Amino acid sequence: MSGDVTRASKLEIAFFAQHQLDELVPDESAVAHVRRMMPDVPEARVRARTAQMGLNADKMDTPAAELSGGERARLLIGLATFHGPNLLILDEPTNHLDIEARESLMRALNDFSGAVILIAHDRHLVEATMDRLWLVADGKCSVFDGDMDDYKRYVLSGSMPKKEAEKTEAPADQRSFGADKRKQAAERRAELAPLRKRIQAVEKKIETLRSALSGLDVILSDPALFTKDPAKGAKYSKDRADTERAIAAAEEEWLELSEEYEAAEA
Repeated sequence: MSGDVTRASKLEIAFFAQHQLDELVPDESAVAHVRRMMPDVPEARVRARTAQMGLNADKMDTPAAELSGGERARLLIGLATFHGPNLLILDEPTNHLDIEARESLMRALNDFSGAVILIAHDRHLVEATMDRLWLVADGKCSVFDGDMDDYKRYVLSGSMPKKEAEKTEAPADQRSFGADKRKQAAERRAELAPLRKRIQAVEKKIETLRSALSGLDVILSDPALFTKDPAKGAKYSKDRADTERAIAAAEEEWLELSEEYEAAEA
């Protein structure tokens, strides 16, 4: 409620609200929200940026109040990170997200080069992304020297863990076990970052190829194509076959990389 804050002059902070509609204009569409961030660019670029937030063409023009919780969360996260902030403050970001969206958020947080303050009840997200735990209790905010299991015991017992000075009976390696576990987890995430980026690159490649395949299917669905221009029809047919083979190869690569990632995480 009071105090001083010292911040760098160029620090950019982004905030994601737990109650999404508090930060959105209910009767405005996703495109309208993005357009305010890009006032002087062509409509096509605005819609392309909206699509990058995980909202397809049908949802872009839907009022925010009519979007699902997960769709509002995607829109808000996209808006919050629009200008590349240095610090993210996320208040229950996985509310309303499905499993796939949660995993995507986890990967994005691990790849984010800035700082993140996360308020969450999602234990999996906390353990998979955070390096330091803070406990807000009794009018104070202090570093919690332990892991999520220690926190669970604290909640159930209703008492704070013993202070360092009171842990004289416990060996030093045991006292620092929680901090060491978080450090090891952070190091493991750093080691796996290049592999995650390769997986993400393949995922984008598959998405691009599938989009191209859909476009070719539309062209080839014209019954007059082969009558008007047989050579062009044959070319499109060959392109479609080549695209299908490229998708199959990319999917195989994705499976191999994913298995490698899972094995490294185990």
